[in-house]
Amino acid sequence: MRLPDKVAVITGAANGIGRAMALRFAGEGASIVLADKDTTQGERTAEEIRRQGGQALFHACDVGREEDIRATLSAAQERFGSVDILVNDAAWQLNKPLLETSAEEFSQVLNVNVTGSFIFMREAAKLMIARGRGGAILNFASSFAIVGSPGYFAYHASKGAIASMTRAAAIALLPYGIRVNSIAPGTVDTPGLHDGARDTGDEARGLQSFMALQPMKRFGRPEEIANVALLLVSDEASFVDGSMWVVDGAYTI
Repeated sequence: MRLPDKVAVITGAANGIGRAMALRFAGEGASIVLADKDTTQGERTAEEIRRQGGQALFHACDVGREEDIRATLSAAQERFGSVDILVNDAAWQLNKPLLETSAEEFSQVLNVNVTGSFIFMREAAKLMIARGRGGAILNFASSFAIVGSPGYFAYHASKGAIASMTRAAAIALLPYGIRVNSIAPGTVDTPGLHDGARDTGDEARGLQSFMALQPMKRFGRPEEIANVALLLVSDEASFVDGSMWVVDGAYTI
């Protein structure tokens, strides 16, 4: 067991990479609080963890609402007594180019992807500091924090902010034994990938165009990202802090 007696709050945990992390962390001994707007799938994932002998609680949460964030962390404390690990995975992947993105859309994407992650970090860190045994925070950047693309303008901006914010948070929380890192996934086969392909007007053609950019000639799997996430939140990565791990099948190189 790599996460014995740990309590992990994972946002965006109902589907895709978030779901894979919830299952992986639970299998390594962590109690999981799944935070997501998708109540149906979130409850299913929590039940799957419980069927496998793990501990899990689903809490409905819109990461764009501060009151939801506070309620989620309160539920984690009430049910499991602490928060040792926070993973900020929830995001809005708006597929629009610069000239078609409204100021309102830009603001909304940053509110969910950046402000939500900031508030979750701030409030979870307060709980970790009060308990006095450190912790681990993992934010999700993206390969789009490194390279450009024709669309996804607001998403690009938000993920660049996440990468920089992670470094700043790592310095701020270092005295308290709280490590803060980020992962920059490439193109991973998730429901969000298929949504983005449909946004092009033809899902099959969109997926084909995405695949053409992949050096490995395949998409990543959520489980592959979850494996790296597990390392970064575990004590095995105790000397890793303020870093961004790129997990993209060589896409950015």
